[in-house]
Amino acid sequence: MNLAPSSSAAPPPTLFSAGSAGACIGAVALITLLAFETLAVATAMPAVATALDGMALYALAFGGPLAASVPGMVLAGLWSDRHGVMRASAWGLALFALGLLVAGLAASMPMLVAGRVLQGLGSGMLGVTLYVGMGQVVPPALHPRLFSLFATAWVVPGLVGPMLAAWLASQLGWRSVFLVVLAVLPVAAVLLLPAYARLPRPAPLPADAGALTSARVRLAAALLGAVGALLLHGAAGGDGLLGGLGLVAGLLLAWWAARRLLPAGSLRMAPGLPAVIAMRGLLAAAFATAEVFLPLALTRDQGWSLLHAGWALSVGAVAWSLGSAVQARLSEPCQRALGLQAGMVLITAGIGLLSLTLALHGRTPGSVLAVALVVFSWALSGLGVGLAFPILSVQLLKLSAPSEQGLNSSAMQLADALVTTAALAAAGLLALHLPDAAGVMALAATLACVGALGARRVFPAGV
Repeated sequence: MNLAPSSSAAPPPTLFSAGSAGACIGAVALITLLAFETLAVATAMPAVATALDGMALYALAFGGPLAASVPGMVLAGLWSDRHGVMRASAWGLALFALGLLVAGLAASMPMLVAGRVLQGLGSGMLGVTLYVGMGQVVPPALHPRLFSLFATAWVVPGLVGPMLAAWLASQLGWRSVFLVVLAVLPVAAVLLLPAYARLPRPAPLPADAGALTSARVRLAAALLGAVGALLLHGAAGGDGLLGGLGLVAGLLLAWWAARRLLPAGSLRMAPGLPAVIAMRGLLAAAFATAEVFLPLALTRDQGWSLLHAGWALSVGAVAWSLGSAVQARLSEPCQRALGLQAGMVLITAGIGLLSLTLALHGRTPGSVLAVALVVFSWALSGLGVGLAFPILSVQLLKLSAPSEQGLNSSAMQLADALVTTAALAAAGLLALHLPDAAGVMALAATLACVGALGARRVFPAGV
């Protein structure tokens, strides 16, 4: 008789196995709050700009935070590689909370923009530390499911966030949109920070004067890039010689910053990691530009209520989650390459159809057909983003050495911010001088189309 104890294989680890469950719950909680804040502010901003008589600063209320996120991302990437993610996460949470407070108590549109800039600085740091920290907590084999979970964390905010924001703005005032997030933020911090504190500290880097100088150059480039982005927004609202000089200076600073902050070859979408970075910038800029101006177009031009505009944004968020769930099932490189191409085509088609719908209906209340086309086109766009975003995130980690994941994650977020800020400045200029938002949507569709044409470069042969 065999008395040897029977043994069975240990179950494979999951995202919620011991050691990673707390981190995953905390990360999902924080992403849910960030997602709600993003969707809620996009929904409520038409009411905010009207109440504060600040329509001229509408685009800057979104571009300003993105510009400020640039130095935040660089600093978080440097800190993450040298000291771990704990320090950068704590600072990011504190700055984001302060920004929410300033924006929620703003008595003027410039003060609100200042609060939004602080939010951007904090959220830029948090965006990097979430990728780097969770990439270290979760085994690489689970990264596709991790980033699918991140996208799924937008489901509840996507379903209820825009409509809840519209209700809060109408019943409690627009300030509640910011202050509600501030009240709940400490809960996410308590869940996430202990998990980061348990991560091992990175191995000390050798004292290298050249590396220190390089880090300082990157931080200086980030600050100048943020200044350049803000100059672009100022030029979009200016006239004559001063506006032209601001435009030239902003473009030069943004280009110089991108050359020094992004991996070599990113500006020409060279195959491999540079293409991943460039694609993320184009994808983020296309979708964010359309998302920022869609509520304004629907409420100002089409006669929709804030609640109905919020419902349209919710449809896109749910479609995003569906696309993310689909990409999580794509395991082979060839499948993921096709998924990325399909995602970019869907985004281009969706935003292009949205532009055509707005052009045909102009500043008139939407017909039933127009309403259906708006919802359908935005759902197509959301589905495409859900497919493409996680694929790019996973590919970036796959192409990065562990010691460079912080730097490259920061570069990906920087591309998002720099390209999106420039796109929003151009969109703000179009919005001020065109009778409807069709031109803004055409700009967004063009960015997505350029990304679709270069999607093959993201997957070098066999990777």
